[in-house]
Amino acid sequence: MFFTELETERLLLRNIGKDDREFIYRHFSDETVTRYLYDEEPLTSIEEADQIIDFYLRPEPRTMHRWIMVRKSDGMKMGTLGFHIWDREAGRVEVGYDLREEFWGNGYMREAMEEIIRFAWGEMRVKEIVANISLDNEKSISLIENLSFAISGTKMELFRGKGYPHHVYSLYLPV
Repeated sequence: MFFTELETERLLLRNIGKDDREFIYRHFSDETVTRYLYDEEPLTSIEEADQIIDFYLRPEPRTMHRWIMVRKSDGMKMGTLGFHIWDREAGRVEVGYDLREEFWGNGYMREAMEEIIRFAWGEMRVKEIVANISLDNEKSISLIENLSFAISGTKMELFRGKGYPHHVYSLYLPV
């Protein structure tokens, strides 16, 4: 398997699996978690969680992957993060992440992001990691800027008939 489980000092980044269905349902039905995710409505059924899991369990090679963030000290599932739209030829991938509110402000997402950035550089041979972030999502902007991402563009995400301005952030990795 190309996308392996990863580990940091405090976290296990475990590949998403069928046994995560209740967590995925609770996580992506939470209005706080989904506040800035302008691509899908919050989940309303466990079957929708199964669809998300099935999407990320497609056979390799694939252009996307998702890890479940698990705190090693107690096995608590805290959030998810991963890659979308991996363009191998261009050496470019988009990153996405989400964390339950009770874990905000503890450096967990930064720790997890640093690890998947290392994976993208060392294993995926990515030259650019892109993040699309709503201008209203101050915590995410702070995280991504602290990881040395810089604004490389802007875009408008259309959702529920309304436009939401986003900055496109890029992190360029050494070749």
